[in-house]
Amino acid sequence: MGKLTTHVLDTSNGKPGSAISIRVYKLEDDRCLVASAITNDNGRTEEALLEDDTFGPGIYEIEFYVGNYFLERDSKTDTPPFLDVVVVRVTLSEDEHYHVPLLVSPWSYSTYRGS
Repeated sequence: MGKLTTHVLDTSNGKPGSAISIRVYKLEDDRCLVASAITNDNGRTEEALLEDDTFGPGIYEIEFYVGNYFLERDSKTDTPPFLDVVVVRVTLSEDEHYHVPLLVSPWSYSTYRGS
């Protein structure tokens, strides 16, 4: 069975991104929320974002709410970070494991299909 997983790495502090909210939307005729989670101390979600009955082929958007994460970690400023919500659009077409890591700082991000 296919599944979708993720983890967040805070590249500006060299540690996992914990307590980051994540929402997953499936794009069909409408944009439909299909999963939500919060990263743990290891920057991962406790369970797969999509798996078994919730997993299916299609186009998805994964939203990572990183703005609050960085604002809470930088107590020296009231200025919001440059990045607020990082949206990654992916196409899941096969019944296999898709892993989408997010490497993020307050100013930039990178992602790839992991294993």
